[in-house]
Amino acid sequence: MPYETPKTQPTVADWEHGTGLIGVRDPATVDAAFERGERHVGIAVIGLALHHPDPQTILPRVAQALRATDRAQQHQGTVALAHVARLHRTVDRECLALLRTQPRGNEADDDLWSFVPRRQLPWWLWCHQLPGQAKWYLLERWRH
Repeated sequence: MPYETPKTQPTVADWEHGTGLIGVRDPATVDAAFERGERHVGIAVIGLALHHPDPQTILPRVAQALRATDRAQQHQGTVALAHVARLHRTVDRECLALLRTQPRGNEADDDLWSFVPRRQLPWWLWCHQLPGQAKWYLLERWRH
């Protein structure tokens, strides 16, 4: 008997518990959640970053999450920015300015450095990333 993939029901977004929000694809849904002050809106921003094809639509919502006073929502904005960098290879100045206020060594730092053209990255990210890159390069050269 051949294997059949299970048929799944579309996940319903549960704003109270935060389930199903990773599947959000509509920017209007995220905007409405920000207006309502939903606690789990950061998860929806990550979902938007994963599923929406236009980074110029995603980045303002990422910036809004990075501006939040809630640390969890700021972290979710950082994760969403990492996904935008990885999937779309771009970032905007506002998100970079807001990212600078976050602790270094986060997900977005590494993905921006890996996927966005370096000429688009600010000096402070270069200063953070170059010592580690130089150390890695020297250790690899020494081993081989």
